[in-house]
This record gives sequence, C-alpha cells and structure tokens, in this order.
Amino acid sequence: MIRNYLTIALRTLQRNGAYSFINIAGLAVGIAASILILLWVQDELTFNHYFSNYRDIYQIKQNATTDNGVMTKPYTPLPLREALAQDTRIKRSVLTVGQSALLTVGEKKLNKRGLDAGESFLEMFRFQLLQGDAATALREPHSIVLTQSTATALFGDEDALGKIVLVKIANNEPMKVTAILADPPENISFSFDYLLPFVYFEATADWIKYARDNWNNNAFETYVELQPGADRAGVDRFLHDVVGKHNTESREVSLFLHPMSHWRLYNNFENGKENGGLIDYVLLFSGIAAFILVIACINFMNLATARSEHRAREVGIRKSVGSSRNQLVMQFIGESLLISALAFFFSIVLVELARPFYNVLIDKHLVIDYTSPQIWLFGLSLILFTGLLAGSYPAFYLSSFRPAQILKGKVRTGRAGRMPRKVMVTLQFAFSILLTVGTVVIYKQVEYLKHREVGYDRENLMLIWSTTDIEKNFSSLKQELVNTGAAVSVTKSNSPITNIFASSPIEKWTGMRAGQRVEATNIATQYDYTKTMGIRMLEGRDFSEDFKSDTTAIILNKAAVRAMDLKDPVGDRIQMWGQTWTIIGVMDDVLMGSGSRNIDPLVMTMDPTWSSTITVRVPKSDDLEASIIRISNVFKKYSPDYPFEYRFADDEFQRKFSSINMIGRLTSAFALLAMFITGLGLFGMAAFTAEQRTKEIGIRKVLGASVTGLVLLLTKDFSRMVIVAFIFSAPLAGWAAQQFLEQYQVRIDMPLWVFPVSGLMLLGVTALIVSTQAIRASLRNPVKALRSE
Repeated sequence: MIRNYLTIALRTLQRNGAYSFINIAGLAVGIAASILILLWVQDELTFNHYFSNYRDIYQIKQNATTDNGVMTKPYTPLPLREALAQDTRIKRSVLTVGQSALLTVGEKKLNKRGLDAGESFLEMFRFQLLQGDAATALREPHSIVLTQSTATALFGDEDALGKIVLVKIANNEPMKVTAILADPPENISFSFDYLLPFVYFEATADWIKYARDNWNNNAFETYVELQPGADRAGVDRFLHDVVGKHNTESREVSLFLHPMSHWRLYNNFENGKENGGLIDYVLLFSGIAAFILVIACINFMNLATARSEHRAREVGIRKSVGSSRNQLVMQFIGESLLISALAFFFSIVLVELARPFYNVLIDKHLVIDYTSPQIWLFGLSLILFTGLLAGSYPAFYLSSFRPAQILKGKVRTGRAGRMPRKVMVTLQFAFSILLTVGTVVIYKQVEYLKHREVGYDRENLMLIWSTTDIEKNFSSLKQELVNTGAAVSVTKSNSPITNIFASSPIEKWTGMRAGQRVEATNIATQYDYTKTMGIRMLEGRDFSEDFKSDTTAIILNKAAVRAMDLKDPVGDRIQMWGQTWTIIGVMDDVLMGSGSRNIDPLVMTMDPTWSSTITVRVPKSDDLEASIIRISNVFKKYSPDYPFEYRFADDEFQRKFSSINMIGRLTSAFALLAMFITGLGLFGMAAFTAEQRTKEIGIRKVLGASVTGLVLLLTKDFSRMVIVAFIFSAPLAGWAAQQFLEQYQVRIDMPLWVFPVSGLMLLGVTALIVSTQAIRASLRNPVKALRSE
C-alpha cells in the first residue's frame, strides 16, 4: 500500500509540474529561511553555555541613583573583594581589568588584548586548558596564560609551556607561560589573547593605591560563583548592606547580582531594572521564522485545496472500490510529507549556498554540524511539522467528498472550499504588511541615529592607543606631527571621543538644592582637545598652557549645566573627588556614549598624566593613504617596538549601531523572502483561478468584454483580501513598531505614511502578479476557452 501511495504521489508531482514546483520551491525557501534564522537564534540562546557552570556565575553590578534616574554600571570597588570572602554562599570571586600589552619572544612582537584576572578565574570560568593547571596558572605574579593562537603566533610549533614572554605595559617584564588554553568560542562574553595575574596588576599599576581602600572608586569588574543551591536573594541583600555601610557619597548606591545567563540577552537596564535587550530580537526573529514557515505552508494548503476538483474523481473511484477515509487521509498526508521531505532537501542546499553571505550579514561564523544527531532529529521534526501542517487540511478536505456526487460530476468547492483559502491568503497578506512596516520603521530609526548631531567633526579624526613610549615623548611627537604638516592638531585623553570610561557624582556646587544629585561622565584631556575634535566652546575658554591654574580647572557640557541648574557657570566652583574645581568654560554637548541615548552631563579636566588615547586631526587630502603613512612614520620613530594601529572616529561611531544595523538587514532580508514566498503562492493561486474560470472568460469575451474588464474581474477578489488584511494588520503593526521605538531614548516619531504606502505597495504587487495571469487568460482564443471542458 505504501508503495502504491508513493507511486501515485510521484506521478501526481510529475503530472502537475508547475504546481509541484511552486509548492516545493515555496516550502524550500521558507524552510531555508527558518533554518538560517534559527541558527542565529540558537547561537544567541546558547551564549556562554560553553561554561558548564554558567547557571552559578554572576557579575556584580552597581546601581547609582541620580536626578536623571538610576544608572547601572558593571564596575565595582576594589575593597569589595575582602567583603565577598565573608559570605559562605559565595564559592569564589574574581576581579578583572582589561588592558593591552606588547608581547615579545625573540624578534616576534605582538600587540595583544588581555585581562588581568584573579587567581580563581580559570576555575570559575572553565575554559578548555590544553596545558597547565587551572588552580595555579594565575597564582604567581610573573605568570602568563596564552590562548592557543597567541602561543602559536609567538612560538610557532614549539611547546610554549614554561617558556618566557616579555610583556611590556610600563616596562618589559619577563613572564613565564603557565598554561595554554584553547581559543575561546565566539559566543561567550570574554575576548582576550592572554591572561595576567591580578596580583601583578596590583603590584605595578600606579593608580591602584587610590583604589585599595576607596569604596567610591569603581574601576573593576567583579564576578562570583555561588555555591549550588545558594540563596541569590540573600546574597543581594548582603551586597546591599555592605555597600550601604561603606558608601560615603551623596547618591544612593547599591550592588546586585546579574546572572551569566542574562549577560547577553538581558543587557538593557532602565532605572536599575532589567529592560530586555537582545532577547527582544531573539523573540522577534523566532516569530519571523514561524511566520515564514506558516506562509509557505499556507501556499501548499491553498494550492492543494484549490485543485481539489481535479482530484475529486480519483477520490470517488478509490472510495467506491472500498478505500476508507482514513486511508485517503494517510495518502494525502503522505504526499504532503514527500513534498516536505523534498523541500527540506533543497532547503539544506539553499542554506549551504546562502550561509557564507549570511555569516557576513550577521557578523558570525555559524555552521551546521551534520554529524550531530540533534540536527537530524530537528530535520525530521521539521519535515513532520511542515508536512502535517501543510497537508492536514487538504487531506481531510479531499477525503470528505462523497463518491456518488463525485462520479456524477456534481462536486463544486463552493463557499466552504473558497472561504478557508481566502482566510489563509489574507493571513499571508497581513504578515507581509507587518514585516514591511517593521522593516521601514527599523530602517528609519537606524538612519536617524546614524545621522544625529554628535557635537564634533568626525571626519579625518584618527584614534591611536597610547603606549608608555608615546607618553614619555608625547610633546615631541605632537610638535613633529604638527610642524611637518602630517597633522592639523593633536591631543590625548583617557578615553576616545567615541566612548566614556569613567563617571562620578558631582558632590557640591553653588545653588545645589537639598537632595539634588548629578552623575557626570568624566574625561581627562591634554591641551587642544576641543580644537582637535572640532567641539564648539559656548562660554568661557578651553584649557591653555598660559594658565598654570588649569590643573584645578574644569569644563562642563550643556547637559551638565542644565542638570545643575546653573545660570552663569563660568567662574563658579564645584566639588568632585574631594577637591574644589573652578569652571572655566562650557562646551557643546558631544555624543560619546550610546548612540541611542540622551547625552549625559560631562565634566572635563586637564590631566596629561591620565591618558590612553591619542587623537590626530588628519589634514583633508585626496591621498589619505599618504597622510596615514606620514603619521605612521612619526609614531614608529617615538614608539618603535609597537605596531602602528589606528581607527577613525567615523568608523568607531558607526560600530555603535552594528547590532541594530544587523537587525535591520536581517529584517529586510527576511521580509523580502516572506514577500517572495507570498508572491509565489499568489502566482499559483492566480494561475489556477484563471484556469478555473476559463469558460466564463470565453463567454464574457464573446459577449464583448474588454481585456481591461476581464483583468479587473479577476483581480478584485485578491484586492479585497489585501484591504481586509490591511485593516486588521495595520493597528498591530503600529503597536509593534511603537514598542520597538520605545526602547530608545532618542527616536523618530512614528512615520504614519508607512501604513498606506505598505498597503498600496502590497496591493500593487498583488495586482501585478494576478493581472499577468488574467491577461494571459483573456488573450486566449474564446473558441478554445469554450471547449475547455
């Protein structure tokens, strides 16, 4: 019997080649799109699952209350380390701080990113160690742990364990390789090339003395691993009490545990509470994957039921010779599963063809492990789900025909057959409108953020990480760059113009109200900062070598002046870090932090000793490459050991939007795919409708109907479905788009024009597809049309 069913199914597919192609192609594209989306979703949902104990690991974060609400930061004070050792619910804790260093072995010199990490780091975070002991690798101050790729780059094929690496942060220090770990996967929250012991950082960092007993110096990231079954809420209360006991600031500060399972997906905080994050997009694209798969299944159901009259006689004969309804149901579901299996096979081919381009689109390296049993279980489940979903309604519908009526030629699908098809096509149109509106709103929001006013000139602004050698020779380097014309202006600061590394509360100022609290981002600069960046001074002046007192001077931005309610700020005094500062100027607001948030209050001090970034204003030239070479030669002269590495501020600014850009590209791509699948099904339905009404078209044409009239006749039903879909989907699309926009402090107003444009565009595409089939039918010879039966 199964062989008979398979033979009939293959003959049916062969006999109806066009419809078979539409069904298989639509399902294949739908399944392929769903697989690609689910690959990304799985990668995000399994972020940090590389660590077997990820459920027990937490990062301690800080909430600080200000007049602008509660600010959440990932940084904590150094003395917290001793307090954590008192709580028995905490199995272990580690502190980390990131920095770069020059690693040297013989003639090989590599500038790499690293972490200074506590002794228990490799025990808490269970990286795959190729050599060495996790318990002791970071115990001795002059130890270094290398990733496999870094070890290979430095030592080649030699065994690196026990060898010496010169590490240059301030000075060259010989470090013994105590462990080699396998290169970490991409979907974890850590990215480093080497590890140094935190005790080495404590012994060598000059500024550590200001942090040892200071509960207000938040500069370190702290991680804890709780005992199995430990009371997390109790640990949160302990942290709250500890920081409350030692807090001497005017603002309210609290600490809390943020679970590792939430680091990636729930990374947005509003007023100290989790407020979604990437999980919103995971849910969004999971929904899109389901939409696309359902749209593809709807195509199959529609075409199968639409062609029911063509298979009615087969059903009648089978029933008359003794076939039961269950047997017919099994036959038609079997055909559906066969189509689903063929579509799945072709979808895998499409996925492999599209995967390299898809990985570029999402900036990942996703692969399908075909040796994994879970993959084939997923494939089988998808075939069964798709086959049953797409084939169940046609199977039960076709098997319900009565043999007596069928053999007398009295079967007509009627309203009962047409109405479900209309509902399903309308549902497809509704999905298309939802995706179109979403795509346009995301695109407009991204473009608005990318082109918002930033307060400085991003063009030709080169950012270069500072080194010890550059710090020693900065004045000479700056003078040579400017005098030779290689640079228009040069400055340095403790953070690049595109980022903020520090913030502190402003403790006191003239006119301060009782209970008023202002948290300000901090930037320490050298001379010519506003000149180099192209920032407008609104009041007062910039720092100048003509004023020796500028070491105790401060510059505010407009946002700080507003937050502090200052009327005439220049000359006023404020207190920060236990010191009194004089305001000498007010500069324009500059976007340094998140591109989607309001600009925070900012205070700028002049501190040449605290810097990490050199900023060079490159002359405008048609030959940028030549300018870069000239600048590189000067840097190599004063810092010969380090490779010359640079970024441009404009590129760094665009990276702020890498995630939302990726979301926009994905939404656009899959919206187009959904529309393609809808269009493919619509083409099949239009062709069948035209075929079904062949005799009617012939009669109307004989009676004088024009081609235009016949086209309008065949397109009006589909046009009605588009209008109904628009009426129901537009409010839902508007609500979903508004929910998306409310994630951003800086956002566009809802573009109301997108709704009629989306509806009209879908109406136009529908009319175009249907009219091609209508025109084809109306141009046939009416004599042949009247002989069609």
